[in-house]
Amino acid sequence: MSAAPISARLAAATRDPQLLRAALALHQNRLAEAEPLLKNHLKADPFDVAAIRMLAELAARIGRTRDAETLLRRALELAPDFGAARVNLATVLYRSNRAAEALAELDRLVLESEEDDNPNLRAAVLNRLGEFEQALALYEDTLERRSDQPRVWMSYGHVLKTVGRLGEAVAAYRRATALQPGFGEAWWSLANLKTVRLDEADIAAMEQALAGKGNTPEDRFHLEFAAAKAWEDAGYPARAFASYSAANAHRRALIHYDAAETTGRVDRMIAGFTQRFARGPAGGCPAADPIFIVGLPRAGSTLVEQILASHSQVEAIAELPDIPELWSKLGGADGKGNPHERFAGLSADELRAIGEEYLRRVSPQRKTDRPLFIDKLPNNWLYVGFIRAILPNARIVDARRHPLSAGVANFRQHFARGQHFAYDLADLGHYYRDYVRLMDAFERVCPGAVYRVTYERMVDDSEGEIRALLDGLGLPFERDCLEFHKTERPVRTPSSEQVRSPIFRQGTENWQAYDQWLGPLREALGPALVAGDQP
Repeated sequence: MSAAPISARLAAATRDPQLLRAALALHQNRLAEAEPLLKNHLKADPFDVAAIRMLAELAARIGRTRDAETLLRRALELAPDFGAARVNLATVLYRSNRAAEALAELDRLVLESEEDDNPNLRAAVLNRLGEFEQALALYEDTLERRSDQPRVWMSYGHVLKTVGRLGEAVAAYRRATALQPGFGEAWWSLANLKTVRLDEADIAAMEQALAGKGNTPEDRFHLEFAAAKAWEDAGYPARAFASYSAANAHRRALIHYDAAETTGRVDRMIAGFTQRFARGPAGGCPAADPIFIVGLPRAGSTLVEQILASHSQVEAIAELPDIPELWSKLGGADGKGNPHERFAGLSADELRAIGEEYLRRVSPQRKTDRPLFIDKLPNNWLYVGFIRAILPNARIVDARRHPLSAGVANFRQHFARGQHFAYDLADLGHYYRDYVRLMDAFERVCPGAVYRVTYERMVDDSEGEIRALLDGLGLPFERDCLEFHKTERPVRTPSSEQVRSPIFRQGTENWQAYDQWLGPLREALGPALVAGDQP
């Protein structure tokens, strides 16, 4: 292993023909070509930190986040002063929803260099941690020094949207599109402000960008999603659906998702919690702090969160990654073990320890002294049995929406990460069917452990449903919950502007404009469509 300074080691890497070919392949996204070049090089020189970092970048691009983290930590073990690798590690941690760890890596960089060379990443991390004013200040300082950075303008717009400064968010997004007219993600960020309507000039600008030859795949599908929303707002459902279909097809081509794998996971989860609770109470941590809101995205979970966050006893935090991560940890450090087998054998003390670990992990996110907090990660529906075992006194709310309405709402939405089931109508139908199947099975095993809120009923009888929700969760009625749209708080999800307005019926009816094209969704839903509450 070389003890040469990191600068000399990196300079040597730039003269290596094999690494140069790998770097070019990475730059051109020819990952299948880059991977064997890097692995062969590391067989010959396993201590080359430049090659290790490049292989970590490749792993991160194809979704092998754990491998990327392991490689970057190895590079930093070999070269603790390798600043670029530490930035990459902070980025991987941030994208893995481990913002506190990412901030610690960035702080270490500042200590070593005596300056912050990554203000944009730091601002994004602070935003994730709920430190919105600090994040805004960093973005504003960066843009004051260099105002020609479209991606920074977009990120600045994201935080402005989160804190409710809508007009300034719109201006920031438009500044980004003005600087880079083909910047698809900025156009989608603008369209994704559900209360903003794009006009004919915007449609023309996006179509011109789509006609250009320099679009990346990411720019293209973002532009198509944004154009679809514009056509929808203009009253052209056929054009809108065609654009949504193209956007989803292009996004689907870039990801791996197998509906059969989800069905298999649901089968194993049902078998696991059925066996676990057949033996009686599981044990777990007795704390009653958490309220979990689960279900599909775009099914009313942010509305339920806003209603509950208007109560004096409840703090809304975020969509937290901790429950899926704690479940994954049951598979061992390498992730190759079987969490289901491990779950079946956990003792009451072990379940209690996991529940306590969850509370420790989420503690930095809590900013008030309110006794209850909301974890609103929709995908936690898959883990309701696990939640019940480790936190038996936690409250769980199932936010449910009519299957066709929920399906179309997801098909019209691009998600920054995850939710890979949402980009194909048949996948959506199978996913909804599996979700209902698991929730029904859990109700049979633990009757009354989950309180269900139906979006359409909430629209039809808001006061009655809100009163019933509070009662179902053991909370005293407070009138502020009826006036939830007046509650000022940060909201990160696509519904951020909608929940700052009174409940409206349009959200229950949007799917009807696309009904003639929903055959694959209806077929995949099968009995879940028949059982669904009709709008």
